[in-house]
Amino acid sequence: MSYSFSFEVYNKTLGLLVSLSHCRNVALTHSGLHVMLCLQVNTNGFLSVAEPPAESEYLGKMPAKFGIIAPFLGDLDTSDGIGKVYFRQDNSPDVLQKITEKITQAFPHEGEVEPTHALIVTWENVIAHGVPERGDDLNKKRSTFQLVLMSTELSTYAILLYPKDDLQYYSTLVEGERKPVEVGFSKGLTQGWFSWRSTQGPYYRVTTDNEDSVRELILTNSGRRGVWVYHIGSSTFQSVTPGQVTTVAPEDGAPVQSVTEIPEPTYSEPYFEEYETPDYPPYEAETFSPETPSIEIFTSTTALPESEILSHVEAVPQNAAQPSYTQAVFSYYETCSTNRHKCSSFAECRDYTSGYCCHCKPGYYGNGKDCVADGKPQRINGKVKGRIFVGSSPTPVEFSNNDLHSYVVANDGRAYVAISTIPASVGPSLQPLSSIGGVIGWAFALEQPGYENGFSVAGGVFTRQTEVTFQPGGEKLTISQEFKGIDEHDHVVVSTHLEGSIPEVPEGATVQIDPYYEIYQYSSNLITSSSTRDYTVTLPDGSTQTLVYLWRQSVSFQSCPHAEGSRSIPPSQQLSVDQVFVMYDSVNQLIRYAMSNKIGSVNGTPQQNPCYTGRHGCDTNAVCRPGQGNQFTCECAAGFRGDGRTCHDIDECIETPQICGAHAVCNNQPGTFRCECIEGFQFASDGHTCVQVDHPINHCERGSHDCDIRERAQCSYTGGSSYICSCLPGFSGDGRSCQDIDECQTDRCNRDAVCYNTQGSFTCQCRPGFHGDGFTCTPESEREKTACEKHRESMLATSSGGYFFFRPRPAVGQYVPICDSYGEYEPTQCHSSAGQCWCVDRNGQEIPGTRTGPGSRPMCLEHSVFPTVFGPTTRPDANLVSPGTNLLFAQSGKIDHIPLDGTNMKKEEAKTVIHVPDQVVIAVAYDCVDKMVYWSDITQPSISRASMQGGQPAAIIIKDLGSPEGIAIDSLSRNLYWTDSILDRIEVSRLDGRHRRVLFDNDLINPRAIVADPANGRLYWADWNRDGPKIETSNMDGTDRIVLVKGDLELPNGLTFDHHSRQLCWADAGQESCTRKVECIDPYTRLRRKIVDGVQYPFAIVSYGRNLYYTDWRRESVVAVDRVAEREVDQFLPQKRSRTYGITTSFPQCPEVNYCSSDNGGCSHLCLPRPGGFTCRCPTLNNGSCVERDQNF
Repeated sequence: MSYSFSFEVYNKTLGLLVSLSHCRNVALTHSGLHVMLCLQVNTNGFLSVAEPPAESEYLGKMPAKFGIIAPFLGDLDTSDGIGKVYFRQDNSPDVLQKITEKITQAFPHEGEVEPTHALIVTWENVIAHGVPERGDDLNKKRSTFQLVLMSTELSTYAILLYPKDDLQYYSTLVEGERKPVEVGFSKGLTQGWFSWRSTQGPYYRVTTDNEDSVRELILTNSGRRGVWVYHIGSSTFQSVTPGQVTTVAPEDGAPVQSVTEIPEPTYSEPYFEEYETPDYPPYEAETFSPETPSIEIFTSTTALPESEILSHVEAVPQNAAQPSYTQAVFSYYETCSTNRHKCSSFAECRDYTSGYCCHCKPGYYGNGKDCVADGKPQRINGKVKGRIFVGSSPTPVEFSNNDLHSYVVANDGRAYVAISTIPASVGPSLQPLSSIGGVIGWAFALEQPGYENGFSVAGGVFTRQTEVTFQPGGEKLTISQEFKGIDEHDHVVVSTHLEGSIPEVPEGATVQIDPYYEIYQYSSNLITSSSTRDYTVTLPDGSTQTLVYLWRQSVSFQSCPHAEGSRSIPPSQQLSVDQVFVMYDSVNQLIRYAMSNKIGSVNGTPQQNPCYTGRHGCDTNAVCRPGQGNQFTCECAAGFRGDGRTCHDIDECIETPQICGAHAVCNNQPGTFRCECIEGFQFASDGHTCVQVDHPINHCERGSHDCDIRERAQCSYTGGSSYICSCLPGFSGDGRSCQDIDECQTDRCNRDAVCYNTQGSFTCQCRPGFHGDGFTCTPESEREKTACEKHRESMLATSSGGYFFFRPRPAVGQYVPICDSYGEYEPTQCHSSAGQCWCVDRNGQEIPGTRTGPGSRPMCLEHSVFPTVFGPTTRPDANLVSPGTNLLFAQSGKIDHIPLDGTNMKKEEAKTVIHVPDQVVIAVAYDCVDKMVYWSDITQPSISRASMQGGQPAAIIIKDLGSPEGIAIDSLSRNLYWTDSILDRIEVSRLDGRHRRVLFDNDLINPRAIVADPANGRLYWADWNRDGPKIETSNMDGTDRIVLVKGDLELPNGLTFDHHSRQLCWADAGQESCTRKVECIDPYTRLRRKIVDGVQYPFAIVSYGRNLYYTDWRRESVVAVDRVAEREVDQFLPQKRSRTYGITTSFPQCPEVNYCSSDNGGCSHLCLPRPGGFTCRCPTLNNGSCVERDQNF
């Protein structure tokens, strides 16, 4: 129900006095038009500037599509005669003085406030509408709240008042579902200046989509509990501004307490601009309801009854049979002196009368054998096996090493779990089983004071046995999980086995699980829990059904019996789980679970300190330290540094170089580090000291062989400490001494060509008057003229009127094309009379956007087909730079671009082009033909692509991937190459992901960067294996694999190839700052040079023009290096600072041909180029329709 009345405000933009009334007349005033509009007070807890639509259009759908101020928006009821709504305008001095005091207290740094009028609306004793009878008196719970709008000559303020001890309810039923009430401001739909289409206007949300934010309305931003003040209009208005005082003023001698700030609210543009400076007329008479109470903070008179959810928790009888478990027996003689290494490195060992125990150090939690830093996020990885019968199907769905990945934000209890490769036949039916990942939520739940989560009690080694019984069908599923502790990457490892049957959930149906509680009962080595859980299935046709399953579990673990008397764990604890999210992703075949978890008292009321509610705003790598009352501080977790709101990883390996001791190397990890013994050493029994072992020596890796230099010979390791030396192609000798072969002495070239010998190779060039590649030469007179030559001759002939006895000359103003020595169109064409130049493709067609004015020439890419060159060539004098080029670089869940002006970064024009917030983008590559950007994601994992001209991202490879960390595009052959550092292999496929073939799956440890040279048919990749880093090369069909760079290499992260200079360059992240550098090598001459050193932590690199651009993890930036001047010349810092990953360039044009460019080389599946030809290859999984063949030219 809504009520209308008169209310006048001043519109600064239009210069109007706008009166909100019954919309009956229009009158002139000295300030402009006096317009009568309507203001609606609604029993559903809001004020609107127009007649509200049907309830289904706005309940539970904030921001609203109409102008609204909502102090407590929900489906509320006043029809029982008890609930009332009062409103009035007031300009009495005592009321205005009370309002002024509250505004001044909320904004202590602003000037004096001089109110003119106020509007007061009170909702008293309203109940939630339509709450069913449940015997818990919820339908009798009543709430009272107030809204005050106050106007000065320049500003408008809104004051929201709530009971200062507690509200009676936090949600109402909306379309059969319980949804939190909503508080906020919304302008509604607005119409654009140049469009008839309406869009959502500015809005500001005080609460969020969960009940915790509603509960916190008893807090404050004004210094008084339950009083919230907002500035909603001024002459310099930019947004709704909340009050600035979050400390509660002392009352009755109580100490000052600090309360948390509500999370950053959602708002967009200026709110209610047309009502910025209200100027109310005197109020004459109240039109509705009896006199409203004066403006005071209401106090609730009804105690909040105990949560009804506890009645659904099934307690385990004390004498119930418990699962058997094995308990290790400690000897009386086991002491810390011989067992200290069994404790976590973040624990201390203590001796007791009957043995020793491990205890985590301050700042860490766990059972002493496994300890993690307070507040640090935790990752859990593992495999899922077993079989499940779905519905009435007689055939089970098999699980075989399906990946399980979980991420927990420990400082607020959020847990995310994903299981991959789930077929559609079982995926939808797994949605109700959030309990598969529920144990992870329990293990790292947010601890209430005096209570401990699962990891604090059991550590990372325990077993969990769960039985789920579905009703009414009686299906049973057993979930067995073994947690195996923390691995070398600081991840918890778990194995899961599923066995049994589950009811079928139809494909396309969704599942909703309401917040729930679980009671955990503890003994020395066993934890048990059971409950009944409801879930709602929404079918594709929109109908719903609520089902239930019985859930019982036991967790067995090994506690330390020697210190049981010094530690007290409550016999029962309650796990509170809310914000439960379940989803089956059919496209990526993933089942996802997410939930927020807290562990605390069975009967106690929830703690309000932000550290215990999780609403503190600390960094995800920080721990929240509670103080007195609601005060708290944020403290970076061990291994991180910062102010608690922002934390950065500490590199212990740099700050304490000798932390790992002698004969060991230190590997930094987020929040910690790991020590590894160098080659020839291994850990002693203490797990810390590296001792020497008898180990074969690979002289080829160490560089201690006696082979000739690597420009002439290669060393091949044959096992043990043996190796052989062999000369490279183009050289002869025994491998220890190699001499160049003069190929020109053996008539390798055509008789009408000249042979030029080079170190290790040779080149052939046709003599003047002949045309060809040097191996085949034909007289110029016999060669058919090219399209460019015919075009040129026709233009000359037309302009001169015939040749006769004079050389043809173009007419003034006539354009005549320029052909190169092979008769092809020059990439750059110019009109001599007009003074304009432009780029053309190989057919002579102008490339749009490349035309320049007089005195300027565009830098166009070469597109001619050059003669085949065997071996090295000399470096060109100049690099060609194409106009319209951009840098593309990845930053976690997005890809940004930086336009280039020549080689200068146009930083002010940088922006995000692809946003994928649920992914971690590692590698980036670009297809210059279809203008598509490709990237790899290690969270799914997957390889995806999207058009730079618009469109949705699409995953092209999602199966059989471990960690795709490097990708390379062959735009000419339309192929995609990538490295996988978990599966340790290199693969190739078509650009759409079809016809996958494994090129290499041996002698790879940590392959990452990969780059292709399609014009010459070569492939390069880097392996950052710390025991033997290397850069290798092969033909793009997988043949002729050799190690290109081996020595003086530590951590080659990035790799790039410049086809103009034929330089292969890489970024080495190194072990020490002095070894981190950028280097280049000529793959043919093996001449190697250092570009810059002393870089911080480079990750990826790309070449363009004379510059190299690399991303840096430490600097969180893109760095430009002039490789000619060998120095850093520029740096780009993204607006959002985080690690930068892959980088590439996008071109407006690209080279157009190689041997596979035309009709896929005639191959049925994969055409893979190589020097002098190509190879037709079949996918690894060949159905017999593919034929392999080689083609040489």
